[in-house]
Amino acid sequence: MELKRVAVPLLAMVVLVAIAATGYWFKRPAEAQAIACIDPLAGCAFSHRGTPVKVRFLTPPTPLEAFDLSLSAPGANRISAEFQMNGMEMGFNRYDLRTSGNAVFSAKVTLPVCVSGRHDWTMYLDVDGTRYALPFRTQ
Repeated sequence: MELKRVAVPLLAMVVLVAIAATGYWFKRPAEAQAIACIDPLAGCAFSHRGTPVKVRFLTPPTPLEAFDLSLSAPGANRISAEFQMNGMEMGFNRYDLRTSGNAVFSAKVTLPVCVSGRHDWTMYLDVDGTRYALPFRTQ
């Protein structure tokens, strides 16, 4: 009887840890392809599956202030963007871009606040299941 009182909770803990580890393994993001971009305000071009894509911030990004993100991606169906500070988890902040026709997708997005005062960010774009990483800095 004493063994059962210890074994059942221990087995339950092992099962819960296994479920959590499996969930993490299957939900981890795919590797992102780097996008070299000097100035996202001027626009940055890259190739997605052989098709030219252009991404642009329409106004300078500032934490906690909404700005417009625009992406021209002919042939794309689903695009989302999320923002992370390098080496720091910023929580869930994914934005689904909506098409306005002519293969132009856009969204009004807001950077999370960073209490450390850092300015280094990475925007992760998901274009039809392919991830891209665009590093940028705020003022």
